[in-house]
Amino acid sequence: MIRVLVVDDQALVRAGVTLLLRTAGGFDIVGEAGDGREAVRLAERLRPDVVLMDLRMPRMDGIEATRQILDRHPATRVLVLTTFADDANIYGALGAGAIGYLVKDGAPEDLVEAVGRAARGEPLLAPPVLARIVNRALLAHTRDAEREVDSLRPSGRRLLSGREREVLALVGAGLSNAEIAARMHLGVTTVKTHVSAAMDKLGLRNRVQAAVVAHRLGLVDDDFQPIDPRVVEGQP
Repeated sequence: MIRVLVVDDQALVRAGVTLLLRTAGGFDIVGEAGDGREAVRLAERLRPDVVLMDLRMPRMDGIEATRQILDRHPATRVLVLTTFADDANIYGALGAGAIGYLVKDGAPEDLVEAVGRAARGEPLLAPPVLARIVNRALLAHTRDAEREVDSLRPSGRRLLSGREREVLALVGAGLSNAEIAARMHLGVTTVKTHVSAAMDKLGLRNRVQAAVVAHRLGLVDDDFQPIDPRVVEGQP
């Protein structure tokens, strides 16, 4: 069972999310909080696997609550569920360590999948959120992207293998480990190994960063479809 703490200042939203997850099965709703300060207190006492976090709340907002929870318990996964998908909230939440970012107009089944993936360390970003992150990264981090491309060249010290580049491209397309495994006809454990190796070589902390880097490196096109990763090395 995945232990979940639901945080939202609206009781109706908390009740709906709780009912949805309980009906889906596999989730144990260990607690509910109506503001960030209460979320920090409950996360300390209940030690949930996943905190489903709203952002705009009284007393303490979700970004500060995320930062405090993860400072004390880095293994906890914080998944944002909010109405707001502006840059300040997106980058504030991800900068605080949130593993994913969803908006409340998404499909119920997407939320269930996202909580399960968060518990496994696999973030899921709502499509408009991922698009904003990628576009901003492409505009704001040209020099970083050039250094990352150099790290993939044969002369680089952190050369990725062909499999690692393929897997990184599929991470950039938003696929889960299970989806990547099915697409590449590999075991899920093998895919996890390749993802971890690629992230370690590139100095990435989570799959959100991996997805952004995949876009910066040209492994994924503007429609979030994988491009042959060999082009990064200039291979035919």
